[in-house]
Amino acid sequence: MKTTLVALTALTLPYVAIAHDSNAPDSHAPIGVMADHTHKKGEWMASYRYSRMAMEQNRTDSNNVSDASVLNNFMVAPTDMDMKMHMFGLMYAPSDSVTLMVMAPYIEKSMNHITRMGGQFKTESRGLGDIKLGALMPLWNTDNQHLHFNAGVSLPTGSINQKDQTPLGFSRLPYVMQLGSGTFDLTPSITYRYFNDAWSGGTQLNATARLGRNDNDYSLGNELALTTWAAYRFNDIISTSLRLDGRQWGNVDGADRSLNVAVVPTARADLRGGKRVDAIVGVNLVLPELNHHRLAIEVGAPLYEKLDGPQLSSDWKLTAGWQKAF
Repeated sequence: MKTTLVALTALTLPYVAIAHDSNAPDSHAPIGVMADHTHKKGEWMASYRYSRMAMEQNRTDSNNVSDASVLNNFMVAPTDMDMKMHMFGLMYAPSDSVTLMVMAPYIEKSMNHITRMGGQFKTESRGLGDIKLGALMPLWNTDNQHLHFNAGVSLPTGSINQKDQTPLGFSRLPYVMQLGSGTFDLTPSITYRYFNDAWSGGTQLNATARLGRNDNDYSLGNELALTTWAAYRFNDIISTSLRLDGRQWGNVDGADRSLNVAVVPTARADLRGGKRVDAIVGVNLVLPELNHHRLAIEVGAPLYEKLDGPQLSSDWKLTAGWQKAF
């Protein structure tokens, strides 16, 4: 993983830069990158993102494992999972030295299962996720290079008590089906961006540090992520991008005692960690005739994945969104 992260960073070494238009389609990062830019005093920006991730095929370490293999050790095996998220965002700059940000997600999850006896069932959860707040502060700015820090925090507004019908009755769902962490989390990030004629790119390093345990006596694993991208601007309307996203997350600390660890691997606190690198392609559009509304989309799939499994493996993901500055 360390070698991969070093390689990702190397992709964003700056070129000799020229002045860049802030209304250009590549003046924002690909739509899947959050907290990627700051604003000038008095500016607002509203945004909406729709994202979807599909997961299937259980994996342990870097190897796929069959449902039959999972059922040798558990009564139930998850077979696939679908997660959708609607993310509503707002940014405001009270001064040139700080941009405030709030991101509020609505999450929908579903997971299909097969039992040792051959039965099948689905569990679902939906609702408000954890709201994220941020204060983005420029550290270094020129016409063509930008560096800023985000002092972020995540609030425990997402439920950790979601229940659904299972073969064992109406039960609390495992960790992956809950909507939030249940803890206050620090979410700092640092972002570097550069622009060079028709080319641009950037790198963002972000972390999630859980503060204590939640009301169900556990905390999700800490996370570290590095994403890097390069974009090519065809004209004043459209740019395309290629992004690599590497992340690592730990196992659950503590445990929800209401979960039966013999039933399904998703109830095991020690089978939640992993590493993954995704390759993601994107398109950014700016519509000058519509007062510079921005539309963007990204689609990606994993290049590498190693899981403390059995866990469901990532299959593909999509993010589409709209942004408008005022």
